[in-house]
Amino acid sequence: MADLIVKSAVKEALNDHNVAADFYEALDDEVTELIDEAAQRAEANDRKTVQPRDL
Repeated sequence: MADLIVKSAVKEALNDHNVAADFYEALDDEVTELIDEAAQRAEANDRKTVQPRDL
């Protein structure tokens, strides 16, 4: 899957912190997992639309 996060936005959000290079990949993996789980929940509820409540 493509990268889902924007490195510059993450770095800006953590403006007073240094960011390890491997942090971005780990964060991207977490976001991918959240999206997959939300899609599964929407499908389990017979919906094609993923909604905030699926998170």
